[in-house]
Amino acid sequence: MHADLVGLGLAVLVAGLVARLARRAGLPSVPCYMLVGILLGPGTPGPAVISHPEDLELLASLGLVLLLFHLGVEFPLEQVLGGARRLFLAAGCYIGLNVGAGFLFGLALGWGGAEALVIAGALGVSSSAIVTKLLVELHRLTNAETPVILGIIVIEDLFLAFYLALLSPVLSDAESPLALVGEVAVSFGFLALLFAVARFGARAVAWLVGDREDELLIVLTVGLAVLVAGVSEEVGVSDAIGALMIGLVISRTRLKERLERLVLPLRDVLATVFFVAFGLSIEVGEMGAVVVPVLIAVVVTLLGNVTAGIVAARLFGFNQRGAANIGLTVLGRGEFSLILATLALGAGLDARIGPFVALYVLVLAVVSPVLAARSHRLARIMPDRLLRANWTYVREETISTSCTHLDRIRVTSTDTAVCEECVRLGTHWVQLRLCVTCGHVACCDDSPHRHARAHAEAAGHPVIQSAQPGEDWRFCFVDDTLVRAPMGSPRR
Repeated sequence: MHADLVGLGLAVLVAGLVARLARRAGLPSVPCYMLVGILLGPGTPGPAVISHPEDLELLASLGLVLLLFHLGVEFPLEQVLGGARRLFLAAGCYIGLNVGAGFLFGLALGWGGAEALVIAGALGVSSSAIVTKLLVELHRLTNAETPVILGIIVIEDLFLAFYLALLSPVLSDAESPLALVGEVAVSFGFLALLFAVARFGARAVAWLVGDREDELLIVLTVGLAVLVAGVSEEVGVSDAIGALMIGLVISRTRLKERLERLVLPLRDVLATVFFVAFGLSIEVGEMGAVVVPVLIAVVVTLLGNVTAGIVAARLFGFNQRGAANIGLTVLGRGEFSLILATLALGAGLDARIGPFVALYVLVLAVVSPVLAARSHRLARIMPDRLLRANWTYVREETISTSCTHLDRIRVTSTDTAVCEECVRLGTHWVQLRLCVTCGHVACCDDSPHRHARAHAEAAGHPVIQSAQPGEDWRFCFVDDTLVRAPMGSPRR
């Protein structure tokens, strides 16, 4: 027992230290926990800190339960159900493309139908934690495409519940097609019951676990979450579904904010154990056999994400940069992929799923932040015909509506077709810009003298408008923000 405690403590400590270093390098922490488990486990040459990963099964299960429970507590159900039709179309396209491509790829591997469903989910759903972390670190919270990105990952979380409900009977290996249909019906019936509790029984649940003392509140709530997760597993539904749904019930009570705060530290610690335990179960020697499939899967995921980003950009009227930001920001995979792999291994599916998902998550953990930070390079090569042809010049900018100087707009058209300063100097210009405050026309930033910017700084007129035929955008020098001109604005 003492040796087990030493091994567990050492593994969690090392995982935390590695994650601290990774965060300073701009990388997510979840793959670090998994990597530490792989390196310190029995599947790696050398002494193992924890020789029997199965001893951590109960703690890892608690970590999974709290991870999904907290996700349910944070879930903005009303916001999603009341969301715009375009957002559901964008999210549906993203999920359909990636899950569909993942399923076809899984079938192509020839590992089995159930394995293909697991691979479809692992490749199809992004990591909420990684996505939100990237948005913060890349300073894109005010970008126009960011609400779309956040909406996609929220709807993905809702899809997660239904996918787990579908997958659980498949993993249970039903004896006949009729039995499989019956088990799927039970899963979705249990899901519907928990939705009904969330809709009509939230007050009763709040009465059951509510208490003025934080200690008793967290004890009662965790007990309820574990109980519901256990009952879910007993009736043939994944414990992850039960945990997610009881969290959804709590999200509709007055206890939501208190429990978000109280559960978070406990969730982080036990979820770390879950990810480390997953890494401990991986045999490093088996990773060599899945390197090629993993690299192909990464390419498939990248293509699916970029395609979904373009579709979302067309739906919302974004330019090339917005499309690239959407596609590359939601590229990271993490906790859900590992959860699916854990369920698959527990159900006795092909053992190659473990090292495949582990290596896939690790590769994307490194690739996704790098690509997201360089999304402007993808925007440069994205064909205009995929979006709008008149955004050629501004394809590398991101459209926003956060400009605070739109009250300065007084002029929207001009008859001037030259930069008078350039004419006087005898130099050339590339494109022309209109000062929407006073109507002054001058050359753009790609021109040798940047007269439009010089005028804005000297006159204190921050907003310019493109004076090129067919272009409908404005830019604020002070807010460093591109904003579209209203539809129908006259211009020459």
